[in-house]
Amino acid sequence: MKKKILHIALTVCFILIFAGCEDFLDTESYTKQNTSNFPITLEDAKKSLTGIYSTLSLAISNVADTHFYMAELASDDRFGGGGENDKDMQGFDKLMNTKPNRFGTYWEARYKGIFRANMALETMDNCEDWESEAQKNHFKGEAHFLRALFYFELSQTFGEVPLVLKTEAENIPKTPADETYAQIASDLKNAIEMMYSTPYTSVEAGHATKWAAEALMARVFLFYTGYYGKDALPLPEGEGSISRAQVIEWLTDCINNSGHDLVSDYRNLWPYTNEYTVEKYSFTKDKGLRWEDDGNKETVFAVKFGTSVDWGDQFTLGYSNQYNLHFGLRSGNGSESTFPFGQGWGAGPVNSELWNEWRQTEPTDPRRTASILNIETELTDYEWGADKQMEETGYWQKKYIPITAYDEENKFVVSYAVLKDGANVDYQLAHTQDLVLIRFADVLLMHSELAQDATGLNRVRARVGLSPVAYSLEVLKKERRWELAFEGLRYFDLMRWGDAATQLARQEGVAIKNRGVDAVMRAFGGGYQARYEATGGFWPIPTSQIQLSDGVLVQNEGWGTTAAEFIGW
Repeated sequence: MKKKILHIALTVCFILIFAGCEDFLDTESYTKQNTSNFPITLEDAKKSLTGIYSTLSLAISNVADTHFYMAELASDDRFGGGGENDKDMQGFDKLMNTKPNRFGTYWEARYKGIFRANMALETMDNCEDWESEAQKNHFKGEAHFLRALFYFELSQTFGEVPLVLKTEAENIPKTPADETYAQIASDLKNAIEMMYSTPYTSVEAGHATKWAAEALMARVFLFYTGYYGKDALPLPEGEGSISRAQVIEWLTDCINNSGHDLVSDYRNLWPYTNEYTVEKYSFTKDKGLRWEDDGNKETVFAVKFGTSVDWGDQFTLGYSNQYNLHFGLRSGNGSESTFPFGQGWGAGPVNSELWNEWRQTEPTDPRRTASILNIETELTDYEWGADKQMEETGYWQKKYIPITAYDEENKFVVSYAVLKDGANVDYQLAHTQDLVLIRFADVLLMHSELAQDATGLNRVRARVGLSPVAYSLEVLKKERRWELAFEGLRYFDLMRWGDAATQLARQEGVAIKNRGVDAVMRAFGGGYQARYEATGGFWPIPTSQIQLSDGVLVQNEGWGTTAAEFIGW
């Protein structure tokens, strides 16, 4: 039988969920859930939506093969790091491959989410007990938003991907980028028009809102028009296009009516100001700081995490924020000696040139020390080369990293989440911090970029006590780099501005330590610029998907050659 594209096992899984096994003479199933009897009730519709959202966590179960992880390590602001055998981390930094099925689990998780979104959009009209038409439309809007998000992440990662818009199994080649972005725009337009126009606080935490859709539309518009050199974002054939003016109007709506705002102090965005840590950490002690927690007013959309997590026996590993674990300090560090920064795998050391350029350009900007850990000034007991740490610079990011704490008896605890949320006392699992995908500060900066106006930009600067500036693209680029550092956006900003090849190449020659020994960052595979120019910044389609398609899918340019393979230092 001819193999079908993407993930046959996933399709079979959903067939088992939705298809009945009754005698062929029966016309209705009374014991099984299938598309004729599910969803029928409002509770069914809620379960259908939850199933789509759950695939966000599913991808994070193998966090090292995700869009956010790649975006962080591939940017010019971070190196790969990890231990001497962590080639996957180091390969991302160098735009090189380390295994045949890189991104395999991520691809499957995203297409599972797309399948579930397609199913929801095909069947939600079957529900009979909606509280109102507005409620039904809002649920549909969430499904449209999530399908758009999934396709946008896939498109930023792989360039062109198969566009699947129905639950029927298909074996199709990669869809031209213009068509996929037209569908993303259509889904987001539907989401904006269908979801509630009420403040974000009226929607359940962790769920998409109209405001998140407006913000994501702006992000999609900026990337598509920038990278592909277009003036507008297309819609499906016959539906016109999305103009810059329309996107500005949506962002203005988000800014004025969403209820979102900047939190008062930039440091209060990050868990190191939590109540169990803040007065024990010298950087935050006696400054009147307190974390504004997950889901604060600046969070426009985030992936949520919890405490029901294990290694896949009963729960999903991705219910824990595994980014924090991977970005933690390697064994030998990460205990009381490096309080409050906990143990992990040592991925993503910060490029020292970011610290230097930031200090030179904006010397009084408090976001630099709020975002970057300088071990020379903060961690006197730090051990260089711990657990054979590679590509070490003496700088680490503070936004997504394990944060340790002390309990009421002044006993050291591996994570504040143990005390705050009742998380497992396990440094590998105790990570409940949201992964914020869209923050209100980004909304303001995108508005400034699109409108070529400094109002939003200066509002962001005012929060940290910096003086106002006149708008220019160069000023905007720097502000995005400082404000949004380590939030998964820098790599794609470089791609859409046409700056990636040059900026990535500047990593070569930067001083590092490998296993505690002085070294410099080298050019692998012909160098950063060569790798970017060969690939366009996109990554290889998982080999398993090419095989499942019987060759209908073809590999992306720049991959499958000797120059593309990273074999280590």
